[in-house]
Amino acid sequence: MTNHSNTLPILEVHDLVTSFPVKTGIFRRTTSEVQAVSSVSFTIYPGDTMGLVGESGCGKSTVARTILGLEKSKSGSILFEGKDLTKISNKEMQELRKDVQLIFQDPDASLNPRMRVKDLITEPWLIHPGIVDKKDWDQEVAKMMRLVGLNPNSAHNYPHQFSGGQRQRICIARALALRPKLLVCDEAVSALDVSVQAQILNLLQDLQNKLGLAYLFISHDLSVVRHLCNKISVMYLGKIIETGNREDIFESPTHPYTKALLSAVPDPEPWLKHDKEEIILEGDIPSPANPPNGCRFQTRCWKVQDRCKVEEPALTSRSHNNHYSACFFPIDEDSPVKKSVLIN
Repeated sequence: MTNHSNTLPILEVHDLVTSFPVKTGIFRRTTSEVQAVSSVSFTIYPGDTMGLVGESGCGKSTVARTILGLEKSKSGSILFEGKDLTKISNKEMQELRKDVQLIFQDPDASLNPRMRVKDLITEPWLIHPGIVDKKDWDQEVAKMMRLVGLNPNSAHNYPHQFSGGQRQRICIARALALRPKLLVCDEAVSALDVSVQAQILNLLQDLQNKLGLAYLFISHDLSVVRHLCNKISVMYLGKIIETGNREDIFESPTHPYTKALLSAVPDPEPWLKHDKEEIILEGDIPSPANPPNGCRFQTRCWKVQDRCKVEEPALTSRSHNNHYSACFFPIDEDSPVKKSVLIN
């Protein structure tokens, strides 16, 4: 969905900050804090798939956990259908959780190995009564399993009797049992084989078309994000450094970090001599406990100038399509990335 002129957002995150205390000494006194998420803002509309990408440790999963109330924000707001999740009671948050569901990376860790599939899918109805009448549970379980491509005859099996891809389908069925409006997928396919990844991604697209779901899709795999997401935000060291629609990010990136990420995507036609620019970043991502002054990317950026070391760039508009990046010296906005980078 690209035209939102007459549509209200389902999720609005404004200047979100999430930090964790650093405790030292015998008495474990708090001496400082790590700002895992720093002034993050984005908006998701019904039917959108918002991709959040970046290196490990950049704060992607912390954003997801904060939205779901699993971590407490330090400041900022999280508006779900206009209601600020940072200011509601635990009881209200419990009620809202049925509308926002999380799919984790590892289905093995997400599913109780002692519970049958039928019990895993019906458990949310015990926590949120009234969604499905108990007399209809068997019928609804079969419906949920068919919806995600599983055989309803296996409803009495245990998770270990399924493959990895099938277990992730069980996780999706359990999340859909509550009739959510937003699914948060935290590296939901990264633990699966490539062929199984494609099946799960196609399933998510089909479910979105059938049910009108919105997704917040968190991943480090750019080829997966390009396949599924229509809007993308790139994170680095707790901040969003570039955001835009899929075409802007993949065909005309303006932040050096985004350009470097795209250059690292494997070439789907390596036997052809593509004139593809390869960018190798030197050094490791700095510690969130001690981020560099100025631009957070300046310690690894090949375009760094003196200004970058003392002043932090703000997200600046790069086109009329809500394409923004935080860079004083953006790369050539008129030269698109070579097609060899764009993987379907």
